[in-house]
Amino acid sequence: MRCRALAALAAALTAAALTSCGTGGGSDVLTVYAAASLRAPFTEIAERFEEANPGVTVEFSFAGSSDLGTQLEQGAPADVFASADTRTMDAAVASGLVAGEPIPFATNTLAIVTEPGNPENITSLDDLTGDGLSVVVCAPRVPCGAATERLEEASGVELAPVSEESSVTDVLGKVTSGQADAGLVYVTDAMGAGEKVTVVPAPEAAEIVNVYPVATLKDSRYHDRADAFVRFVTGTDGRTVLADAGFGAP
Repeated sequence: MRCRALAALAAALTAAALTSCGTGGGSDVLTVYAAASLRAPFTEIAERFEEANPGVTVEFSFAGSSDLGTQLEQGAPADVFASADTRTMDAAVASGLVAGEPIPFATNTLAIVTEPGNPENITSLDDLTGDGLSVVVCAPRVPCGAATERLEEASGVELAPVSEESSVTDVLGKVTSGQADAGLVYVTDAMGAGEKVTVVPAPEAAEIVNVYPVATLKDSRYHDRADAFVRFVTGTDGRTVLADAGFGAP
């Protein structure tokens, strides 16, 4: 009898533990796939969201938007997707991955970054074509790379990069580590790097604007919470954090 009673008690405790991990209580994990350039502001936004929604934990996968889109198409589980351009989000919509209408929440443009002190004396896009200069950019398939291509077309400057990276943070990393003399990154990434780089404005980039959309994913386990996170990003709190990080309004 005693053994049966203990077994029954153990079963009850196990059932209670399982219930606390689900939507009935305890900590629920919300998985957000977000463009690499959103790492800093989205981390802060998540902290604020968790404070406003006790029991909910936000976990991120940050990478190039096109890589994230490919992972989602291959069945990677996630609740929210935030892309660094509309092209990638449009592809997700066309693939039937998105629930509802994506919402634009921020904008971004490109800037030139160099090693601290700008030892190569780079002052313009034209200077990036100089002999012996190692320049890195994003690959055309990712939003920052597509923006770079548009910038080249608009300015008439044809770059010859030594490498094309899969995310804007990889471009920034090549410059801050001394592996490249200069790179084209988002203004927000340049701001976030602080004294690790020198920023050289590219006036032509003002017309090359990337619009960032966010959306709840159709296969989300927690649609209500995912929708709440999207509203938080696009609301006053989210936009304040994004503006402080250098993002423009949509």
